[in-house]
Amino acid sequence: MPEVIFTGPAGRLEGRYHPPKTKSSRIALILHPHPQFGGTMNNQVAYQMYYMFAERGFAVLRFNFRGVGRSQGSFDHGLGELSDAAAALDWVQSFNPDARACWIAGFSFGAWIGMQLLMRRPEVEGFISVAPQPNLYDFSFLAPCPSSGLIVHGAADRVVTPNDMQSLIDKLKTQKGIVIDQQIIDGANHFFEDKVDELIDVCGTYVDKRLEAAASEEDAA
Repeated sequence: MPEVIFTGPAGRLEGRYHPPKTKSSRIALILHPHPQFGGTMNNQVAYQMYYMFAERGFAVLRFNFRGVGRSQGSFDHGLGELSDAAAALDWVQSFNPDARACWIAGFSFGAWIGMQLLMRRPEVEGFISVAPQPNLYDFSFLAPCPSSGLIVHGAADRVVTPNDMQSLIDKLKTQKGIVIDQQIIDGANHFFEDKVDELIDVCGTYVDKRLEAAASEEDAA
């Protein structure tokens, strides 16, 4: 798990990088929760998500948004953080030019940034959004959503109402050819306290399913 420093739009960005199993392995970018509420790349959900992808052979990068940890700059209400995420994806792609495709996984604030990034990057084939907050952040940019993905949230989440979450999922499901999986974890709050292992199991199962389907398509071709 080498520590890496790379250049972002506002200066140095600090990250952790796990190299891929093969040259053509997929890339995964992990985006942490809100910087002003204690979110860092070492958040348990982001940390465990990183290892979940690494165990499946991905080239994985998690990093601190500007102003967090050793990353330079200051919080920019999402605009700068989206630029940070794009720079991070550029950086990991520069080391993996033969990567088959890319995945983006974000938690809470990171889910909002991640879904904006996938709108801009056609190479993204899948996403995982953990506890997105459509009641706080504008998701109207997802028209249409370009990639299939998984949205996971807790049944006991008091930050996001069930109606808000359902409205977002219903909107995404209207896109032709795009499949949005939804998983609700019983008893889980917004931060998945005491439920992180269950969350990661759900995410890992989803990634395995998608990888198996992609392998079948490649074999058929």
